[in-house]
Amino acid sequence: MFHPMLERVAKHSFLYSYMISQPFATYVDAYPVLDHKILLEAQQLQYSEHGEAVRVLQEKLNHLEYYDDDIDSEFGVLTEHALKKFQENHGLTVSGQADSETIQTIVKEEIELYIDKLIDLSGSIHPAMAKEDVEIVQQTLSYFGYYDGNIDGIYGPLTQKAVEMLESEYDLDLVSEDARQSLRKLYEEEKERVDQTMEEEQTEEAIEQNNQTSKQESEEAEMHTTEEKAEKASKKIETKTNNTNVVEVAHSLVGTPYEWGGDSPDGFDCSGFVQFVYETQDKTVPRTVSDMWNFATPVDEPSIGDLVFFETYQAGPSHMGIYVGDDKFIHAGESNGVAIGELSESYWQERYLGAKRIR
Repeated sequence: MFHPMLERVAKHSFLYSYMISQPFATYVDAYPVLDHKILLEAQQLQYSEHGEAVRVLQEKLNHLEYYDDDIDSEFGVLTEHALKKFQENHGLTVSGQADSETIQTIVKEEIELYIDKLIDLSGSIHPAMAKEDVEIVQQTLSYFGYYDGNIDGIYGPLTQKAVEMLESEYDLDLVSEDARQSLRKLYEEEKERVDQTMEEEQTEEAIEQNNQTSKQESEEAEMHTTEEKAEKASKKIETKTNNTNVVEVAHSLVGTPYEWGGDSPDGFDCSGFVQFVYETQDKTVPRTVSDMWNFATPVDEPSIGDLVFFETYQAGPSHMGIYVGDDKFIHAGESNGVAIGELSESYWQERYLGAKRIR
C-alpha cells in the first residue's frame, strides 16, 4: 500500500490516473519521462521474441528484482522464468507471457517501488546527503516528471527545484527545516554567481561596443575633412532643388499601368516613363535603358532626381527608375505599373548596378 503522505503523488501522475480510468491503448503516450511506450504498445510478449519491447520488460523486471541476467533484448528462458515468478507473486495467470494485465501490474508495482524509495528518505533530504541517496531522489523525481537533469548524485539547485515543485503541488514535507536553510543558502549562492557572471559579460560587451564605436568615428573623421563635407552637402542641396519638379511629376504618375514600349500616361515601360518625366522639365534624354546608361554621368551615391539602374532580364542595364530620396525610387514595372520601390529590398539590392545623373 502507498504511504498516505505520498499516495497523491502516484495517483496524480499521468500514468496512474490514466490506468484506472482509461482503456489500455489510451494512456500509451502519457507515461512520464521514462519511455515505456514501446512496452505498453506491445501488449503481448512471449518466449523467443526480441527487440526494444523485450529490453524494457527486462529492465522493469530487473528494477523489481525478478530478473538479474543480462539486458539483451532476447525473450529467453530466464526472462520467462522471471515473468512467471512475478505473475505467481501477484495472483496473475502464470503463463510466462507478458500480456496486457501483466504489463499493467508491472507498471503499477514500479510506481510503488519509486514511492517507497522516496518514503524512506522523507524528512531527511538535504544537500549533504550521500551520493547514492541523492541519485534515488533524482530517479524518483525524474520518474514522476519533476526532474529532467542528469542522475549524477549532486544535490544542486536543479534537484532542489524539483523537490520544491513536488512539495508545493501535493502539500508534502520532504525536507527538514535545517536542511531547508542549507538549501536556501546553496540556492542563493548559485543565483548570485549566475547574476555576477551575466553582469560581467554585459559589462565586457558594452566596453567592446564603445571601443568599436570610437574607432569607427575616428576613421570617419580622418576620411572626411570639413571642406569635403560642406561641398558634398552643397551639391546635394543644389541637386534636390533642381530636381524637385522631376520628383513631383514622377509621383503624380504612380499607378499608371505598364505597357511594353509605352511612353505616355496611357501606359509606360521603364525607359519611356523616365524619358516622359524629364521631357516635362525640358530635358531631352535617350529612349532606351542602355542609351541612358551611356548618356548620364556616374555618381557614387544617388541624390533626388538621379537615375538608378538594374540588371534584370538580360545582362547589363535593363531596368531603371528615378531616385526620390529615403532609399526609394519610382519606376514602371511589369507587375504594378508605375510604383515606388526600395533599394534596400533584396531583389533590387542583388540587381543594382549604380546611379547616374542627367546634367
